[in-house]
Amino acid sequence: MTAHILSIGTALPQTTIEQDDVRDFFARQPGYDRLASRLVHAAFDAAAIERRHTVVAELADGGAHGRDVFVSADGVLQSPSTGVRNAVYAAEAPGLFAEAARAALTEAGITADAVTHVVTASCTGFFAPGPDYRLIRDLGLPATVERYHLGFLGCAAAFPALRTASHICASRPDAVVLVVCAELCSLHIRSSTEPDQIVASSVFADGAAAAVVSGRPGSGPSLELERFGTSVTSEGETDMVWLIGDEGFEMTLTAEVPRIIGREILDVVTGFLDAAPGDERPWGVDAWAVHPGGRSILDRVESSLSLDRSALAASRSVLQQAGNMSSATILFILRDLLADTVLGDDARIAGLAFGPGLTVESLLAVKHMPSEA
Repeated sequence: MTAHILSIGTALPQTTIEQDDVRDFFARQPGYDRLASRLVHAAFDAAAIERRHTVVAELADGGAHGRDVFVSADGVLQSPSTGVRNAVYAAEAPGLFAEAARAALTEAGITADAVTHVVTASCTGFFAPGPDYRLIRDLGLPATVERYHLGFLGCAAAFPALRTASHICASRPDAVVLVVCAELCSLHIRSSTEPDQIVASSVFADGAAAAVVSGRPGSGPSLELERFGTSVTSEGETDMVWLIGDEGFEMTLTAEVPRIIGREILDVVTGFLDAAPGDERPWGVDAWAVHPGGRSILDRVESSLSLDRSALAASRSVLQQAGNMSSATILFILRDLLADTVLGDDARIAGLAFGPGLTVESLLAVKHMPSEA
């Protein structure tokens, strides 16, 4: 029995930061010489992002309110300890998990008491009892709900989470699985003149998304999870790295990441997709959901797979309006494709997400529309 995404709900922090404002904030930090300032402007301007959302309100006012945790009163980016940053995660993340989950349940017309399993994913903080437990309390889910948490899988975690839900539905046809991803990437923002840190600061953002997954299609549009794939590239183990440091989690995102993806994505997709003979659709699919780790990654995927410029429009739109929210981002894209009235019944959607390793996670879904009475 295949599983179906019945709905997808999303949540964003209240604080919005404009890309140009954050760029200028970084460029005027102490220790940034003319070269570093040029790197900041180049990275932020090339990111194809207009705005992002954050739980760090100080980033929006440049420290004007004098909270002096992440930004000092005179506008200098601080270096709070990992403990301080993680405490903010523990305080702020549960609300986003719950908001996205409530939205998904409401959209699907599913009551809390119908949920049988919870699968959560996050890589930007830790606490126990964790977000899977908090959802039981915050949403009033049954105390008997089975819970699974996927930690530190990075930007690709949503697909393993959906795959877990799919396996659950295959073994329990009556299952209703709540999959929730939430990331507070901005908690680990830092002042650095290193190119990879500047790139990370230019793209990462905060957000949450949830999907209701069931073995039975619902009454509205749904995405049938036809199959998943996973592949580790031949190189890149040191090019996308997420480590726990004394002053936050330390992200390494080198310029090699888009190049490696560009070199290897063709073989990955060739081995995963099977277009039927005579199918005139590129790769036999109607739409693409590609994780926008950054604009250059989308450009490489588009070029390597010989896709039309419009093929990654949904990915580019989410990147532009919300940035890279790590694991939650791909669910934002699938949400838009699920709501897209142009994509009709039986439309095939291919998904690609990238995580540390480098790991490529793949998804093939089929959209189903409710039959008219």
